[in-house]
Amino acid sequence: MAQVYHKTSDEIELIRQNCMLVSKTLAYVGSLLRPGITGAIIDQKAEEFIRDHGALPGFKNLYGFPATLCISLNDAVVHGIPSDREFTDTDIVSIDCGVYDNEFFGDAAFTFAFPEVNDDVMDLLSVTNASLYLGIEQAVSGNRIGDVSSAIQQHCERVHGYGIVRELVGHGLGRNLHEGPEVPNFGSRGRGHKILDGLVIAIEPMVNQGRRQVKQSTDGWTIVTRDGKPSAHFEHTIAVIEGKPDILSDHSIIETELKNNEEIKNFSIKS
Repeated sequence: MAQVYHKTSDEIELIRQNCMLVSKTLAYVGSLLRPGITGAIIDQKAEEFIRDHGALPGFKNLYGFPATLCISLNDAVVHGIPSDREFTDTDIVSIDCGVYDNEFFGDAAFTFAFPEVNDDVMDLLSVTNASLYLGIEQAVSGNRIGDVSSAIQQHCERVHGYGIVRELVGHGLGRNLHEGPEVPNFGSRGRGHKILDGLVIAIEPMVNQGRRQVKQSTDGWTIVTRDGKPSAHFEHTIAVIEGKPDILSDHSIIETELKNNEEIKNFSIKS
């Protein structure tokens, strides 16, 4: 089990700065998305953007990963490697980004949809996004990680009938991209690590339209659904401050870009 490190207020602010740069990078990437562009181009632009802001890509070369962004299309859950495949108007694309600066990481993810994505898949995105915030609401001092996990599972699996991926989980974040505690998207209330002030965690529902089972692609990185149905992924990094969750990343600037880019489909959170 990875070590859990509670952060000081100064350390949390450094992580917040990094998470905001991640969010700005995702918004910038969102402004570039259109059918015909490739993940490789988006990845190059993201790396330039991060370096121009004085930080380093947090994922590149970490554990041997070859890119700045994880770009996961359609049935890919996470860890997709950017490629020269052109995006089409029926794709959904999960983009996960990390940065490293001042000895700390930042981490966030968002799933984008192109104009011709059908309503059933848009429902998956809306429900997954909503579950992220339901999980965050439970990240208060005195609760346990299982309270976060249960809230996400209840909404996605039991209310809406989607599949919660078991093999991949959220995590603590700080001087390392992956610290303790693990933050599953399934579990029981009142179980798991106790949440206290100074805890910084990345909460990231990974939700399949169909069955929960996944497998690894032959590239050694990309995780895909076994049944070939789409998967959605949203992620915030949060800190527990004065007993309550404080979201260090910011999806609102990404959502604003959805409204400005007619090549990307806007959607509302579904309760």
